[in-house]
Amino acid sequence: MIFVFHLLDRAGSAELREAVRPSHKAYLAMVADRIAFAGPLLSDDGQTMLGSLLAIDFESREAATLWQLDEPFTRSGLYASASICVFENLWPQKVGFARGFRSSELGGVRGSTSS
Repeated sequence: MIFVFHLLDRAGSAELREAVRPSHKAYLAMVADRIAFAGPLLSDDGQTMLGSLLAIDFESREAATLWQLDEPFTRSGLYASASICVFENLWPQKVGFARGFRSSELGGVRGSTSS
């Protein structure tokens, strides 16, 4: 079951986010094969990070909650608020692929755009 984590940073926490970010990315890498999508929430300038949005497959809400409690940004106190919701994707993805990926001509399947 996919759980979406909507996580908003505390005001004035940009330095903390940058300091903890390598640990956060390493923690995400441990569940990389179960991530549907993940990335920072940004302000309208497209640069300033405001929080995180993660969609990850877990067996249960309990497993998702336990994972989030041990997540480095959470442990560091970065987030002002956190919510976890079950998510069901009902629409084929056409845009928003991670850098280095693109929608294929055949069915919108992700594929590498390696050069």
